[in-house]
Order: sequence, then structure tokens, then C-alpha cells
Amino acid sequence: MTTTYPFSAIVGMDGLRLALLLNAVSPAVGGVLVRGEKGTAKSTAVRAIASLLPEVDVVAGCRFSCDPAAPDPSCPDGPHEPDTGEARPARMVELPVGASEDRLVGALDIERALSDGVKAFEPGLLADAHRGVLYVDEVNLLHDHLIDLLLDAAAMGASYVEREGVSVRHAARFLLVGTMNPEEGELRPQLLDRFGLTVEVAASRDTDERVEVVRRRLAYDEDPEGFAARWAADEDALRERIAAARALLPGVRLGERALRQIAAVCAGFEVDGMRADIVTARTATALAAWAGRTDVRTEDVRGAALLALPHRRRRAPFDAPGLDEDKLDEILRRFEEDDPEPDPDPGPEGPDDGPDGSGPEGPGSADDPGGRPEGGAGDGAREQAPPAAPGPEPAVPDQRTAEHEPAGGEAEGDGGTGGGAAGGERAAVGAAEPFRTRRLDVPGLGEGAAGRRSRARTAHGRTTGARRPRGTLSALHLTATVRAAAPHQRARGRRGPGLLVRRDDLREAVREGREGNLVLFVVDASGSMAARKRMSAIKGAVLSLLLDAYQRRDKVGLITFRGADAELALPPTSSVDAAAVRLERLPTGGRTPLAAGLLKARDVLRVERLRDPSRRPLLVVVTDGRATEARRSGGATPVERAGRAARMLAGDGVASVVVDCESGPVRLGLAGALARELRGTPVTLDELRADSVTALVRDVRTVSTSRRAA
Repeated sequence: MTTTYPFSAIVGMDGLRLALLLNAVSPAVGGVLVRGEKGTAKSTAVRAIASLLPEVDVVAGCRFSCDPAAPDPSCPDGPHEPDTGEARPARMVELPVGASEDRLVGALDIERALSDGVKAFEPGLLADAHRGVLYVDEVNLLHDHLIDLLLDAAAMGASYVEREGVSVRHAARFLLVGTMNPEEGELRPQLLDRFGLTVEVAASRDTDERVEVVRRRLAYDEDPEGFAARWAADEDALRERIAAARALLPGVRLGERALRQIAAVCAGFEVDGMRADIVTARTATALAAWAGRTDVRTEDVRGAALLALPHRRRRAPFDAPGLDEDKLDEILRRFEEDDPEPDPDPGPEGPDDGPDGSGPEGPGSADDPGGRPEGGAGDGAREQAPPAAPGPEPAVPDQRTAEHEPAGGEAEGDGGTGGGAAGGERAAVGAAEPFRTRRLDVPGLGEGAAGRRSRARTAHGRTTGARRPRGTLSALHLTATVRAAAPHQRARGRRGPGLLVRRDDLREAVREGREGNLVLFVVDASGSMAARKRMSAIKGAVLSLLLDAYQRRDKVGLITFRGADAELALPPTSSVDAAAVRLERLPTGGRTPLAAGLLKARDVLRVERLRDPSRRPLLVVVTDGRATEARRSGGATPVERAGRAARMLAGDGVASVVVDCESGPVRLGLAGALARELRGTPVTLDELRADSVTALVRDVRTVSTSRRAA
């Protein structure tokens, strides 16, 4: 059995450790979402906390972890005999990103259900996680239909498995813990809100702390059992403190004054719904219990808000979660002025200062090596602005929102057409306000990843037909199954009312839904686009399309061209936020190498076709259609080279849209000509808006069917 890295040996990461410990004290807090760059020990910390959770009493032999004191009346393994309880460690169940629906919720044997009337059910991960922890690594990469199932189970505390009228229900109450790298994409707001707390982590920039991380990790890798044994006393101390805080929790008083503080803070940050108030109240209560107090103080409310509100505050699209601590302090200060009544006597202080009961900095501190084992480091790292370690006055990581500096570039005009990559370059300008765009579809019927853009054969959607199962049957087509079995009933010796069904009779439903696509943006950043107001409007349009891509679960990529060449500013990724950042910083100026931009797009799409052949691309070219790069001696003109590149993309069967950015009283119509070469659709900035009248009669079209051509 693999030895887990000790929780108390993790270096730094005070905010993350505190959030996990608070959930161990009070599971009602609702779980943790850990956001951070790769290699910051997110998974190590989550796996380590599981060994500190108290044991749970379960019905012996029950696959659904029923509580012997109050067994689930709907348990598929029930009814349970009294006095059959036993204690076992709380489970931490990991949900792989590529898990199937049956693996998550369980599988029902349809053949036995139809022929024998027996509910033969194989539990899934939701049953395993009941009364424990469900851990989802890279939760932002989880498929939409699995996210929907998680949302339903988390909201109802139960999991339902239904197959053509045959259903099974079992309890599924679990602590949801997820980790994610924001560079790989963000979470849907509905799932984001299901996490009680959120924590941002980043690698430490302190040399001594990084040295301690490496030292401990090497020692652990060399001798996991010995390393764990050296930290056993600290682990036991943490378990005892968690148990003591749990025992104290029911006696913690959340007074009227603390409730009003929580309400004032949540209202001040304009959070959506009431879940934020409830989670903040539960977290503040857990903070008081962790500190060994029976009354909730102002510092508990402040600490709870920093953990519970960053991912719930109302914010503009593509803003990272965060909370303005100055604003939080101002809200609490105004509350103190309006209600100066002091807090009641807080009672005794907490048993110690650290989250593990070992001193002000905790056992993972590089500043307190005395009495600690030599060597070994977890993959731990603390936040960039770490708080004091949790204790009588627990703190959480600094999550101040970064203030964005206004974009530079005051000069007006077209930026010139000077040669060279940096010729006539102007500073980046900010994007105009985004708007709701019309949906741009890829024509035909795909089989890509589930999403919300183009038509595709999917596991969920409207039923369009039936076929023999491919692998495990998950979506029975009952009518087709009965039709296949009916002619054989006499030969099979049917005598009673039941239908004799064999595996060869089973048919699965063929369903049509929507898929996510690869939306590749090719943006003209040349001097002809550089007028300040014009480029701001263009960036606003692309930002609107990015927002639409996020909502439709697409992958996105960004190519820019100006000066002498084209650049892949963002390789195809699920992180629409990263594309928005690249777009915001995009400078303009120089000539217009349109052909280079199109050829770069063709190369990127060729590589992506090999990586993910089922995901169909949509090319969005944002330009006024001009091509003004330096003409080669004896060669084709820039316009001719651009036309040739466009025809090559059309020959590959790439669906395309050309967003015509030409403005002014005199228009050359070059973007429309480019769209014809691409066999795509020209769309003006006005037609891109969902409320535009002309947008209602346009569709993306392509005449080529050889999309997979190299």
C-alpha cells in the first residue's frame, strides 16, 4: 500500500491547509476548490488530508456506506438488520477526468431488469464517496455531462440511475474537493458555486522555503514509510485537534451581530444568491471552533469571507476570482461604526498557534526546523502573499484583486504601413464592451466532445435512431429492443407474460446533441487596423466571440499577423481566459501579411487534426481584407498570395467566417472577396451581434466535404 505524504510535512500553503482543515472540522462548509499553477502540490495536500479525517460508522457489508444509526430507507442493499455497524476510515474517492457516466453513477444491468425484473446494480464512485471525500483533479477539464451529474448529486444528496423507467436511488453526500490549473480553462459558474471555499496557490519565491520543499520531498521519495513515521506525532496532534474542534463546534454561538456582518459583506460584494451567506456563516463558525472559541469574532467573519466569496462575487467576463481586501476591511469598518457594540467575551484561546498545533508557523515552516525531521519536502508551496498560520486569529491567503492598468497607445491614425515586424508599432488599446454574439456553427454532423455549438452525435440529446451497442450499454432504445426480441419469443419457448430478451436483442439509442469545436481566431493587427477606436471595437468583437466560445465549451487559439510575419499568440487551449489576456495586450502597427496569417492557421489546424481528429475547427478571420506585405521580386502580389492561401484552407474543408472590419464611407470589399476564396461567410461587426436583423438570415457554409484532408 502506498504511503501518503504527511499533511503536517507540507511546507507553507497556509491558506490551503486551513481550508482543508476547516472542512475536516465542519463538512457542512461544502468542500474546497484549489486553483493554482502546475507543480504546486495541490493534489499532494488534498490526498494528505484524507488520512486525518475521523472514522465513520457504517452498516457492515453495505456497499453504500449507510449509517447504522439512520440507514437510508432507499438503499439498494437494504433493508439493513439492526446492530450491524462497524467503524472504518473515511474514504477519499478520486474521479478521473476521462471517467464514463456509468463509472460515476453506477451501472444497471438492463438485460436482467427486462427479463428477470431484478435491479442488478453496480455502484459507482458517487456511492463510494458517500460520507467521505470526492476528489476531482483537473476539475475544469471534466466533461459537461459528468459535471451535471455532480451538480445534481451535490444539490440533492442522492444519486439517481435511470434506464428506460428502471431506476435506482441511493444517498450520495460527500465533501467535494477539486484542483485546477486556470491556464487550462475555467469552470462553469454552476459548478464553481458548489464549492464552499476557494484557495489560490502559487510556488514560493523564498529561497529557503524552496530548499526545504526539495529536501523533504527527496527524503520522502527515498523512504516513504520512514519519513511518515518521523511525522507521525504531528499527524496525531492534528487528528486530536480536529476531533476537539468537531466536539466544540455544536457549542459555537453565531450571534446576531456576526450574522449581520456576514450579510453586510455579501451584499457589499454583490454576490449571487444566498449560498455565499450560508457558507460564510458555516466557515466563520468552523474558524472559531478551530481556534478553541465558542463565539464568532469579526476576524472569523473576515477570514471566512476571504475563503468563501472570491469565486462568488459578481465580476466582468474573464476576470479571475479574487476579493479586494481593502473593500472588505472598509465594509467591516463601516459596520463597526454603525454598531460599535463590542464582541462578547471570546472565552479561552485556541490550544496553539499553528494548524497542526506546533507553533506560530506550523511544522511545515522553513523558519522553525528545530525538532523537525531532516530532509524531505512535499511538493508544497505557499501563496505569493501568505498569511499568518491559522490559530486563535486564523488568517487566509492574500487574495486581493489585481488592478489592471489602462492600455497605452494614445496616438490616433492608421499606424502607418512601415515595414518590419515592429514598424509603426503602437501600444495596445483596451477592448470595447463585449456583447452577445450570434451562434456560428460548423455545418454537418460531427462526433466531437460534448459542447453547445455545432450538431453532433452525442451521449445526450434527442433520440434520432437505434443501433447495436458499442461496448457497455448505457442508453437503451426500448422500442427497438422489443422489436428485435419479439420475432423470437416462440422459438425461445415463451409461456408466460414476460418478454424473453437476449443480449443480441439489445439496442442503444443514437442521439443528437451539440459538440464543442476548435475556434481558431486569426486577427489582423497591422497598421491599417491601428486607429484607436477601431481597434478597440475589433477587440471587443473578438472578446465577445471568446465569451461565446467559453459558454459553448470550445477550445480556442489565437493567431495574429502584422509587420512581416504571423505569430501563434496562443496555441489551441480550453483556457478562454488566456486568449482574452493575449488579446488585451495585442499591439498594432506595420504592414499586413495576410497570407502568412492564413498559412499559419493551416499549419495549426493540421497539427490539431492529428491530436484531436474528432474536434471540428471553425476559422474566424478578423480583418479588413487588405494585404500590404513587401512584394517579392518576380513573385505574386500580396493579394494573390493571400488568395492562394485561402483556397488551400477551403480545399481542406475548413468552415470559416470572415469578420469584415472595414469602415468609413469608401469601402473596397476586400474582406468579402477573401470570404469567397475561403468559401466561408462574410460578417460585419454589426451583423455579429445576436440582436442584428441581418444576423438572423446568415449561416456558416462550406462546400467542401474533405475536412480531414491534410
